[in-house]
Amino acid sequence: MSNKKAEGEEQTEASYPGNLLTHLPVLQPSLSTSTEQQRSIMLLSPAAERSQEGLLSVLWELLEDQSHRELFGLELGSGTGQHVVHFAQEMPFVMWQPSDIKEEARNSIRAYIGATKAKKVLEPVFLDASEPWEKWAGLPRSSCDIIIAINLLQYSPFSTAEGVFKGSGQILKQNGLLMTYGPYAINGTITPICNEQLDQTLRQMNPDWGLPDIDVLRQLAFSNGMRMERMIEMPESNKCLVFRKL
Repeated sequence: MSNKKAEGEEQTEASYPGNLLTHLPVLQPSLSTSTEQQRSIMLLSPAAERSQEGLLSVLWELLEDQSHRELFGLELGSGTGQHVVHFAQEMPFVMWQPSDIKEEARNSIRAYIGATKAKKVLEPVFLDASEPWEKWAGLPRSSCDIIIAINLLQYSPFSTAEGVFKGSGQILKQNGLLMTYGPYAINGTITPICNEQLDQTLRQMNPDWGLPDIDVLRQLAFSNGMRMERMIEMPESNKCLVFRKL
């Protein structure tokens, strides 16, 4: 799964590693009345496909007690759009704002919205999570009930992780939640071997990338008015980290 992609192809928000993607043209005019959407390309991430049900289950557990009211959720680095559209279809009480820095990703998100006729997903916006929160697509302070970042911190420089927590500390409502997902280091140690190999691969791709350390993220959260509330084990040696705005 895809923030700031430098002029020299520095990428700080990689929702979707390119080798995981297949391009699927939107061929059915009946799925969309928009010429722009008909020309869009739907990106497919097998990793997103595998993880979406597990992530949906976690989100339901986190938000079910608030399902009697409409919530507002922001996804940072939405990538293909598979996750946000799936969540919107299964959790109709959440209005989602997808975002990505890549135009290709935003086009894919639009195509998924058109193909699925998802009603609870807004137009995707450009958002660079490493930027100050005031530049987060005009989202006002204390406007979000939940923010999610799926496989974002691993494919990003540390400045993006800092931005995610600084921005979330401002954008989240009191008691709002930040959920991050992916593989992590714990107290400087990476296990199992597949995650260690992934970390090495990422650092070869970009020295600023790599698996973030959970203890460092916990400290980032604390310094931005949040606390780490839960760590949930997920398939394929991944974890969901849940942080609450105090």
